[in-house]
Amino acid sequence: MTKITAAITGVQGYVPEDILTNADLAKLVDTNDEWITSRTGIKQRHILKGEGKGTSVMAIEAVKGLLAKTNTNPEEIDLLICATISPDHFFPATANIIANAVGIPQVGSYDIAAACSGFLNALTTGAMFIESGRYKKVVVVGADKMSSIVDYTDRTTCVLFGDGAGAVLLEANYEGLGIQDFILKSDGAGANHLIQKAGGSAYPPTHETIDNRWHYIHQEGQAVFKFAVTRMADVSAEIMERNNLTGDDISFLVPHQANKRIIDATANRMGVGPEKVMMTIQKYGNTTAATIPLCLWDYESQLKKGDNLILAAFGGGFTWGSIYLKWAI
Repeated sequence: MTKITAAITGVQGYVPEDILTNADLAKLVDTNDEWITSRTGIKQRHILKGEGKGTSVMAIEAVKGLLAKTNTNPEEIDLLICATISPDHFFPATANIIANAVGIPQVGSYDIAAACSGFLNALTTGAMFIESGRYKKVVVVGADKMSSIVDYTDRTTCVLFGDGAGAVLLEANYEGLGIQDFILKSDGAGANHLIQKAGGSAYPPTHETIDNRWHYIHQEGQAVFKFAVTRMADVSAEIMERNNLTGDDISFLVPHQANKRIIDATANRMGVGPEKVMMTIQKYGNTTAATIPLCLWDYESQLKKGDNLILAAFGGGFTWGSIYLKWAI
């Protein structure tokens, strides 16, 4: 029997229309464009505005666009997975809201929370359902409204994050295309270096947690940078080594867009030149679970069937991982 692999057969992104530039941020905190750009590579980020508008608003647009683009009837979808750390609510799952809004009938849908590595975790999970032969079409979404948990008085974090969503369609492939290998890792010892301390069961909302600003992102920048540079580069090199790949074999590195210096370090470790690195951080910032699908969406016109891609991410938790896939479109 021919081996089934899970291949991406469609990709679509969505970012809100409102843009927050570095110059805009300089009016809110003590910073400037040169400082932000030199340390992160970010020039602007998109922000979702409007009362009651959560992450699902962007994800719904991405999935609607994906279904239309691939001429897929919502009733054909067997499963929808949403990677997010900024869900509309603790429950129901944001995936449930997305599926209902786009007309996907009563199939399984659930969220995965793995911070900036969320899309990799969701993609590999969806791939397992395809490879098992149980499901034919799986939608995987990466979406985050990071502006909802960013403290715009904290210049160390508010410059980094933006809002956005990306979605892909996974289908069975019998040509050897699609996901070839993956590595997923985590280390809870790093949890306190990058955390939203309050809002969960450990620290439910109180006047004290609000006054202490514990509902916003807390990041210890140097510690996170040190771990991210080594872990993201290591896991990318590891997946290449065990699949006998060199930099020449790689068409594109698709890295999580957290910091240009981390991306550059990963590319250098892999032996991949800058012309082979997908880079959208300058216009979207760090959209957490959305960065990798947004990269694929942005660069789709440059991709060819059979291209070797390495997807890599590092995020809070700590979580990190890499996927080796052959482009199937």
